[in-house]
Amino acid sequence: MSDEELAKDLGLLSALTIGIGTMIGAGIFVLPGVAASAAGPIVVVSFVVGGLIALVNALSVSELGTAMPKAGGGYYYVNRALGPLFGSIAGLGDWMGLAFASAFYSIGFGQYLATLVPMPDVLFLTDVQVGALVAGAVFVGVNYIGAKETGGVQTVIVTILLAILALFAVQGWLSFDLATVLGDGGVAPLGYGAILPGTALVFVSFLGYAKIATVAEELKNPGRNLPLAIIGSVAIVTVLYAILVSIMLGVVPWTELSQSAPLTQATQVAFPVGLAGVAVTIVTLGALLATASSANASILASARINFAMGRDRIVTNWLNEIHPKYATPYRSIVVTGAVIVVFIAALGRDIEVLAKAASVLHLVVYALMNAALIVFRETDPEYDPAFTVPLYPVTPLVGIVLSLGLLGFVGGQELLLSGLFVVGAVVWYFAYARTNTTRQGLLGQYVLDRDGDLPPSVVGAAATVAPNGSGREADAPTTMVALSNPRTERSLVTLGAALAKHEGGRVLATHVIQVPDQTSLEAAAAQRDRISKTSKRLVADARRDAERLDVSVETRTVLSHEGLGEVFDLAREHGIERLVMGHSGTRLAGGRVEGPLDELTHDLPCDVLVLDERGFDPSEILLPTAGGHSSDLSADVARALRETNDARVSVLHVADDPTAGREFLEQWVDDHGLEGAELLVETGDVEDAIGDAAAGKSLVIVGATERGLVSRIVGGSLTLSVLDDLDTTVLLAERPHPRSIRQRLFR
Repeated sequence: MSDEELAKDLGLLSALTIGIGTMIGAGIFVLPGVAASAAGPIVVVSFVVGGLIALVNALSVSELGTAMPKAGGGYYYVNRALGPLFGSIAGLGDWMGLAFASAFYSIGFGQYLATLVPMPDVLFLTDVQVGALVAGAVFVGVNYIGAKETGGVQTVIVTILLAILALFAVQGWLSFDLATVLGDGGVAPLGYGAILPGTALVFVSFLGYAKIATVAEELKNPGRNLPLAIIGSVAIVTVLYAILVSIMLGVVPWTELSQSAPLTQATQVAFPVGLAGVAVTIVTLGALLATASSANASILASARINFAMGRDRIVTNWLNEIHPKYATPYRSIVVTGAVIVVFIAALGRDIEVLAKAASVLHLVVYALMNAALIVFRETDPEYDPAFTVPLYPVTPLVGIVLSLGLLGFVGGQELLLSGLFVVGAVVWYFAYARTNTTRQGLLGQYVLDRDGDLPPSVVGAAATVAPNGSGREADAPTTMVALSNPRTERSLVTLGAALAKHEGGRVLATHVIQVPDQTSLEAAAAQRDRISKTSKRLVADARRDAERLDVSVETRTVLSHEGLGEVFDLAREHGIERLVMGHSGTRLAGGRVEGPLDELTHDLPCDVLVLDERGFDPSEILLPTAGGHSSDLSADVARALRETNDARVSVLHVADDPTAGREFLEQWVDDHGLEGAELLVETGDVEDAIGDAAAGKSLVIVGATERGLVSRIVGGSLTLSVLDDLDTTVLLAERPHPRSIRQRLFR
């Protein structure tokens, strides 16, 4: 399954807990001791500065998330805006960053596990690494079988963690001693210059907020709740970190704070002897829950990134093979798990390296996301976020400067390690992705479209990195066939394949399984085996029929509450040039494929063809025309069917003046490449003329009416009458074009 339309059942609280729950594991339970040893008591400021940098980036993530609530993830934004080269850097960087973070969380889990259960040293692995490997294997296994994430579960986890931390905070504040914080060297014994290196170390504690954008589709009122959740979670966690780290340093001197289990140590000191043992056990269990939740979320997110990259052919789609039993991308999860195991084994003795490497790669991605926001704003007229960052373009520019500037304080080893991954992503792009992906970014297209206005060096650079997609029909148009009924599958696929073959393109056969609003998609997914039997048979038949016609084909099955709306969303998301669907899968309103309210507010995503259920025989085609955008599409289809199926085409025009009508028709036929077609010029009633001319024809291709919505509702619709009265198979064609509200209403 992919791109499922999820029920909008997550409120603001659930979204907040998703962000808080993902961030809280590392910041409090793992890092304070390591960070304090590197920066001293001033490390509290390091956490605050990290929160402020995250907050600036959170503003940009919020805008991007409300503009594209179905996409989610930094990779998607960067790839669409900056192109597949930077998409490769963002996608592979985010993937490796999550692998580093997962290894870091697993080590944190192992550190606290070792305080509860004695773990043996094995070969060159410490007891903590052994515990981390066990934990990592369990987390990977959970995702392999199929992890379920819901706002409700995350709310429970966060509630438990906050309760534990509140318990520590209250008792810790009663034991707080300012003299313990200041010690002999004051607040900054290592100098104020230690603040930013400390920030670079602890920034891994703020990586979770972007995860909220990946569930934006499930949010109620995402335009309001998404930015509140993202920004609010960062603000809450920053305050929480500052308070709790301050309390730890007021209970245990910074030079003595444990680098493996700091909260356990501080709890042991803060609580009275009689309660300390119980409190330590509770805190340790909370630490295990927090680090496990963070690690599991990171592994799950990495599988989603691989899926998105596989869909865009940045990486091989082999990674995204779905397990026949568990319905999970098991190969992607196993590969990610193997990388995590290597990181735990090779780098697990120095948790600082894992934390900084994760931070570096994510900082690069955040910088690219800020740049992507600027590109969307400046080049995409359809970019319409519900939330906009304040002080544009200052805010995203500051985000870029802060994200890249913090890299200077990470340290040479981690910077080199992460830099190798970035270089590796660039090499991967030119070695593999560039010859397989076909999607050009907005920035590259913007530059190439202005080759006469921009310096040749700039245009040349854009051309050098542009995808050529020779492995998968670079720039080849995609015809999407929306499947719903096994009885009509062959007709729709045959039509779609004929059009794709004519254009040297490919077919995307999509089965959207509409789930009632009363049924959650997770409940429907639980019945996936039963639901998917018909779907698998349907898409398999579609693949076979398309391949029989020697056309490249991709198949997809999607669970959705939206039905037709989801079909249109998929067409927009995948840049579909032409959509083919059956009559029963549409809501024909006034001769158009949109509903009346949709028509007032939206344009069609692409050319749309609607075939009725009487079969598909393109041998004898009637094409009525009075000119217009949709008649142009009808001509394109008729020409394609004539060249691929040897169809005989007759073109009909009804006019008051036969002489003027013939002149119009001759010119129209010449303009549309239909030379040699039979010309039919009639006078009188249009519907009668079409009905008479359709006798003996096997297919009538009708361009959707151009009349406005109110006019068609009041005066009736020619197209609907034709569809109702003809015995011949009818293909309705509609080509989108910009229309003002006045044109939509009254034209």
